[in-house]
Amino acid sequence: MRSSNPVFSRRGFSRDNGYAGFNAQQPQAGGPAAGANPYATNPYATNPYAPQDAQLGAPAQAPARPGAMTIDDVVSRTAITLGTVFVTATLAWFLLPVDPANLGKSYGIGIGAALVAFVFAMIQSFKRKASPALILLYAAFEGVFLGVISNAVSTYVSPGVVPQAVLGTMAVFAGVLIAYKMRWIRVTRRFYGFVMAAALGFVLLMAVNLLFAVFGGGDGLGFRSGGLGILFGVIGIILGACFLALDFKQVEDGVTYGAPREESWLAAFGLTMTLVWIYLEFLRLLSILQGDD
Repeated sequence: MRSSNPVFSRRGFSRDNGYAGFNAQQPQAGGPAAGANPYATNPYATNPYAPQDAQLGAPAQAPARPGAMTIDDVVSRTAITLGTVFVTATLAWFLLPVDPANLGKSYGIGIGAALVAFVFAMIQSFKRKASPALILLYAAFEGVFLGVISNAVSTYVSPGVVPQAVLGTMAVFAGVLIAYKMRWIRVTRRFYGFVMAAALGFVLLMAVNLLFAVFGGGDGLGFRSGGLGILFGVIGIILGACFLALDFKQVEDGVTYGAPREESWLAAFGLTMTLVWIYLEFLRLLSILQGDD
């Protein structure tokens, strides 16, 4: 089963050691396949151990092998990656002040860090194997961006919104995990296709809105303020939750089919990007809601 992320493309599990994974595609708002396009190729690669209807139920268990990925591997790598984001975000919050005299400089550094993080994510998406160094560099620079933008929003837009956004992100993660484990969410081919189509439409609309904002001034088409901003903020969070379900499916299949242990870094990479997406959508949505009070 192929999983995807709405922020950056990433490579999924390989076919090494009996686990059938994903083929490389172009890098754009897509899945863990090396820059997989979210609306291209078949999301269900054939696995020598998987039954024909694996997407409709629990996949068959592959024989255990030394060096295969485990849930503990995914948890530990995800903790390291998210910990890197948290540490650099905290440092950026305190070392890059957003007072009027330094706001422009700090904001420029934050945007630059976001672009560097994007580059590292794209490089990783083209690599055939996971690179822990690239993934941690992505996390470090992404943290700098989050620290600056969060500090600026908390200072000038909505004081106290950052803890609320963090709690909201944690709640979505826990809720989707519980729903997935209870099989209330079933990741099927149809589910995958619906999420990819919705994500594509969402990203295109946001890109158009950004272009109108850059060249026309103001808030572009109004997708990020007022009633439309609230609506699209909710849609963004729902999409993030759907991508979490796809990420959980990726992890489950990787463990079940015996993906190599180093592939757990890819799972951590994907989960981190999805959580960053959800956090930013919460930050934007709560800012709009509090600003309207």
